[in-house]
Formats: sequence, structure tokens, C-alpha cells
Amino acid sequence: MVHAVKGAVAKGRGAEVSVETILVPDPGPGEALVKVQACGVCHTDLHYREGGIGDEFPFLLGHEAAGSVEAVGDGVTDLEPGDFVVLNWRAVCGVCRACQRGRPWYCFDTHNAAQPMTLEDGTPLSPALGIGAFAEKTLVHSGQCTKVDPKAPPEVAGLLGCGVMAGIGAAINTGSVGRGDSVAVLGCGGVGDAAIAGARLAGAGTIIAVDLDQRKLDWAERLGATHTVDAAARDVIESIRELTGGHGADVVIDAVGRPETFRQAFYARDLAGTAVLVGVPTPDMTVDLPLIDVFGRGGAVKSSWYGDCLPSRDFPVLIDLYLQGRLDLGAFVTETIGIGDVERAFGDMHEGRVLRSVVVL
Repeated sequence: MVHAVKGAVAKGRGAEVSVETILVPDPGPGEALVKVQACGVCHTDLHYREGGIGDEFPFLLGHEAAGSVEAVGDGVTDLEPGDFVVLNWRAVCGVCRACQRGRPWYCFDTHNAAQPMTLEDGTPLSPALGIGAFAEKTLVHSGQCTKVDPKAPPEVAGLLGCGVMAGIGAAINTGSVGRGDSVAVLGCGGVGDAAIAGARLAGAGTIIAVDLDQRKLDWAERLGATHTVDAAARDVIESIRELTGGHGADVVIDAVGRPETFRQAFYARDLAGTAVLVGVPTPDMTVDLPLIDVFGRGGAVKSSWYGDCLPSRDFPVLIDLYLQGRLDLGAFVTETIGIGDVERAFGDMHEGRVLRSVVVL
């Protein structure tokens, strides 16, 4: 059986997103058909539309989603119809060298559905991050479905599928923020504010939010920042040092991903401190650092890909924290929209008017 549903598609580089009828097959071996209930509008989807990730157009956009399992294919034993799931793009293989070494969050061979979804004329679609969830239904590998408590509303649960998990994980998993640590976060959009929320969860003592936009600094304070720095008016490195006794922060998280912010993160950390890059740079960007400074300052410089998360471990825990009132996922949802509003939401996101627009289906 083939399911004809509506989905948001990018047909060419820079072309406006259009709502199209797409054909979704029944699940084959190892696959799951998911009825999407909500999907966040993430900057990665805009990268796909702009051709910044690949040129395998047309793309079925959307990947930060939650929904219910409608059907499963042969060999799927850990899911059944009706399960409430958050979709993830790291369905670990279990057999690559990272998985075999007990580091599945670095899995080198993650799973995706084998069957293509298509336009009505049979043109295969490339699902964003192997998910394609700006659609009423989507086909994924069963390992891309992480069961969580169904008491969580889908519009907040789905945010763990990408941006919020990336930020929280950058603080907790990659940066290893601990009780009493000082943390600075450069860039207070969705990922940066999630890093602030993660630092707060980990018990950081000083949490410094840095941005050029006062509106974003206000959001950061609501999510746990103890201090803010207006980067348009103050020197970022000196401001962070002033707020940390002249030393620099124990962990500095670059949620922007530009050479200038990475340099700020590198020099704004304490000696032997940690700089974490979670903002995504473009392929042409380079950083020039004196090697003696890399050697002499010690510590660590790390990249954080998907917050170094393991969805099966991290998603249920974070949903439980939300239900306990300890993690305000709802604060990230600026608005809920329809599937036809994705293009407008890209503009709002680019202009910094929202933390997250969430498509409700």
C-alpha cells in the first residue's frame, strides 16, 4: 500500500518551499511508518533548501519531529503501532568500530529507510537527515524511532530530535559541565539557549549568555543564564573574564560556528578550560590560531555533533525531566504553524524573531 500525504518539499537550490503530494510506501524490513504530529523548523532545513548540505534535490524537509508509529516492517520487535516516538537521525548500527568500542554516539554507519518516498510522478525524494518529517506521514528506519513518555506534547518532545538535544548535549555530553562550573555560550538561538538549559541542569554556577540581539539575551535569561553580554557593545573575551574572576570560563560553547566566535571561545576559556564548537560552519571557513597558544593554554577544543547524544539513552531522560518541571522545553516553542507556513518560518528564523516555529500536523 502507498500512502498519499502532504509534505513540504524544496525542489531546487534557493527555491521557495512548496507543499506537494508525496507517496509514502508501507514499511519494509526494519522500517517504520510514522504519523507525524509535530516538527520543528530547524536551520538545517534551511541549509538543505539553500543547497548547503547537498544537491540531491528535491528534498523532503523536516527532521525535528515527534509522532506515533502507524506500522512496522518485518523484523521490527521493539516498536508497535501506537507507540509515541521522537525521531532521531542517529540510528546506531551496533557493529561499526565506534559502536564496538562502546562509543555509539560516534556511530559511523547510521541507518535510514531503504525505500524511497516520491513525488506523484515517481521522482525520488531525499529526506532531510534521513527523516523528512514536514509531512503527514514519513518512512524511517525503526532505529530512528525513540520511544518516550506519551504524556509529553509532541510539539515540545520533537525538539529533542535536533536543536535542543544538540545544545543540551554540547554542555553535558561534550563539555562535561559539572556542579559549580562557569560556562559561557556564544549565540543564543535555539541551540545556544539549549546549551544554557543544559548547563543549568548540570549545576553550573555561572552561566554567561553572549549575543548581539537583546531579544535573544532575554530568552537566555529565562532559560538559566545568570549573566548576559551584549557583543555589540562589549568585548566578549574581556567581559567573560571579568565575570569569572579574571580567569575565563571553564567551558565556552560556540553555538554560532564562525571563525570570529570560535576564536572568542578559544581565548575566553580558563587555562585548561574547554571550548566546544556546536554551531555549524560553512565549508569555506578557516581559523588561524598560533600553535603556541593551542599548546600553552592546554585544556581541550572539541566539536559536538548532535550533542554527542545517544537517543535511546538521552531522549527519555530529558522528557522525564520536562515532565518533572525541571527542563522547560515549552520555552523553546515561539509559535505553532501549519505545513504551508514553513517558508515564512524560515524568514522568521533567519531574522532571529523566533527560537522555534513548530509545524503541527
